[in-house]
Amino acid sequence: MIDIGKLRGTIVEKGFSQRRVAKELGITEKTFYNKMKKGVFSSAEIDAMICLLDMREPMKVFFTNHVSQQETGWL
Repeated sequence: MIDIGKLRGTIVEKGFSQRRVAKELGITEKTFYNKMKKGVFSSAEIDAMICLLDMREPMKVFFTNHVSQQETGWL
C-alpha cells in the first residue's frame, strides 16, 4: 500500500508540485489526484516517480504495510 502522506511530503521536499509530477508522468492533474486519492499507481508510474524525485528509500513510500488512519479516512 502506498503511504500517500510520505509521497506528498517527498514531492514537496524535492521542490516539486503535484501538478509538475503529473506532467512529468504524462497524465492529467485530475488523473494524478485521483490516483493519489486511491493510492494506486502503475509500476511504470512508480518507477518514474522514484527517478524523478530521486527517492533514496522508495520502499517506505510505495510498499508500506502501515498507512495512517487519516490517509485511509478511518478516523
